[in-house]
Amino acid sequence: MLKFNEAEFVSQTESLVALRPQIEQVVDRLVGEGYDNVLLVGAGGTYAQMWPYEHLARRTSKLPVRAAIAAELAVSGDALLGERTIAVFTSVSGTTEDSLSAIEHCKSRGAHTIGFTGIADSPVAQNVDTVLVSAPKAWPFDVQMLLFMGRLLDRRGEFEGYERLADELAVLPRVLVDVSRQAEPVAEAFAKAHKDNDYHFLIGGGNLWGFTYLYSMCILEEMQWLRTTRVHSAEFFHGSLELLEEDTSVIVFQGEDETRPLTDRAESFAKRVSKDVTVFDTRDYPLDGISPEFRGLLAPLVMDTVLDRVSKHLERARDHSLDLRRYYRVMDY
Repeated sequence: MLKFNEAEFVSQTESLVALRPQIEQVVDRLVGEGYDNVLLVGAGGTYAQMWPYEHLARRTSKLPVRAAIAAELAVSGDALLGERTIAVFTSVSGTTEDSLSAIEHCKSRGAHTIGFTGIADSPVAQNVDTVLVSAPKAWPFDVQMLLFMGRLLDRRGEFEGYERLADELAVLPRVLVDVSRQAEPVAEAFAKAHKDNDYHFLIGGGNLWGFTYLYSMCILEEMQWLRTTRVHSAEFFHGSLELLEEDTSVIVFQGEDETRPLTDRAESFAKRVSKDVTVFDTRDYPLDGISPEFRGLLAPLVMDTVLDRVSKHLERARDHSLDLRRYYRVMDY
């Protein structure tokens, strides 16, 4: 597989799964101490990665759980933020300035701050009240967030089958390598066919809306300097569909939760207009060892694994490094 270090990938994924005892211990302690609400705070991609878990809580729990943009939270605040707030942060590098400002803001209001990162001595790790450290550069944060929110909702009697789900996550390192292998030819074909496209229209919904936003903004725009439109499948028919033309590259991210019919509807219409519709569907991947009822919850992680292969092939086909930036962390702003 192109630019795929299997040993490193497995080691990183194992480090995420291995955090389960620590995550459960932290959640159990917080339950004992008491809390009223949860803020899931991020910036850019880490903000988008919080949406599936806000979505999970909104569907199954009466607990107030909000995803928050770090920079906005630091200047606008949140009426629920206080001494009985759990504020969760994620950062690969542990140096994201917006997150550091938000951590300081949350702590000044008495909230208990939790950080997930791969760098133990990073500023984020040193400034949160509780830090949980994975292997360096381990991505994405879906395993940690699913374990955290799953355990929290389980303790509230609002997540049936959590223990079984958490046990099954032990197969993820092997399962995700299999997903990568299966996605490789699909990714290569997509990249070759679209290497000259300078615009893509992305559609996703449910717990894949966060990934849709992330892939559009953080990968195609930031890392490949491509123009994109991203729209939630439930909102597709309220404006953005007017941008479709016969040659528009449409990318559909399809998951396995209850919102699937909404994405099906958007896909069906897109195919009536455009002759270039690509569907990435998590249902195409076996996920041996994962129970059918949990597949939908893992859709963001599976889709991230599949599209990582696409990103690597786009990088080669377009001769545009994923590490190249013009402005981000290059200029002052």
